[in-house]
Amino acid sequence: MSRIPIALQLYSLRDDSAKDFAATIQKVAEIGYEAVEFAGYHGYSAADLRKLLDDNGLKCAGTHTHLPTIQGDELKKTAEFMAEIGSPYLIVPYLSQEEYAGREGAQRLGDILSDAAEKAKEFNAFVGYHNHAWEFEKLPDGGIPMDIAFENAHPDVICQIDTGNAQDGAGDSAPVIAKYKHRVKTVHLKPFTPDFSRYYLGEDDTNWENVFAALEGGATEYYIVEQERYPNGNTPLECVTRCLKNLKALGK
Repeated sequence: MSRIPIALQLYSLRDDSAKDFAATIQKVAEIGYEAVEFAGYHGYSAADLRKLLDDNGLKCAGTHTHLPTIQGDELKKTAEFMAEIGSPYLIVPYLSQEEYAGREGAQRLGDILSDAAEKAKEFNAFVGYHNHAWEFEKLPDGGIPMDIAFENAHPDVICQIDTGNAQDGAGDSAPVIAKYKHRVKTVHLKPFTPDFSRYYLGEDDTNWENVFAALEGGATEYYIVEQERYPNGNTPLECVTRCLKNLKALGK
């Protein structure tokens, strides 16, 4: 398995980005990340974002974009925006459990993603979905919403596994990754632990060796670090620096 580059989901630095986006991008590069995944554009045009990344030697690993932006006439705009930045990956970050609850809701989710993925091919783009914990909660009939949504989903629909969320919902993220590895173009490496003082990648309760073993032979093009909490009084930048250091210590 060739080496997979390491990106940062910029939601990890949401407050820093809101204050000074350009300086935050520069710092991400200085820390040693090779790419970023967007969670908003802070008023920048696609051309300016591309220049900002190029100036700092960074690639684009994709974006988190809300469902309406990949539907109807908005899909073309979103795909062209991201193509200019340098990535084909359009990932829906969250959908309401209430709206997509039950077997019918999960099937509808799969249908919506499939329709968008089919249409995105015209623009050389890929549509995907980023899980939270609720998609792994068993339904009364024993079904799992995540499985129902992806059972008949278009082959091009990306399954962006979030390891922390999957572990929260399924108890272990490695089997989930193994099941969907050929859809996992990008994967969120997120800590999981009830003890938030250890909420750092590599210091948490995740069996990272099993996670990386499950990814072997799959389709993953980027590891994406996501740090949602900042324990022990550390700043967001200190936390994402620590996560990258720990990930490299794991041989990545």
